[in-house]
Amino acid sequence: MARRCSVTGKGVLVGNNVSHANNKTKRRFLPNLQKATLLSDALGESISLRLTTKGLRTIEHKGGLDAFLMGASNTDLDKKTLRFKKRVAIAVDQK
Repeated sequence: MARRCSVTGKGVLVGNNVSHANNKTKRRFLPNLQKATLLSDALGESISLRLTTKGLRTIEHKGGLDAFLMGASNTDLDKKTLRFKKRVAIAVDQK
């Protein structure tokens, strides 16, 4: 499973540990991924995603999962989230 956020797209960064003697060794900066279960109001279902804490705050700021998905570009979402967005769009159109 990739270490990438489903919402923001943040992934692993690389850099160096630098010692006092200026020795450099490679290191990885991992994103703060959390497994979150979010509820869709339109479908009445929940979806489980691996999100960064920034991604969770973004969804809450936009007004919930459904509002975030409707405003998000299709190119910014991964496959699983895009499939869920299409199901939410159909449910919203039917109501």
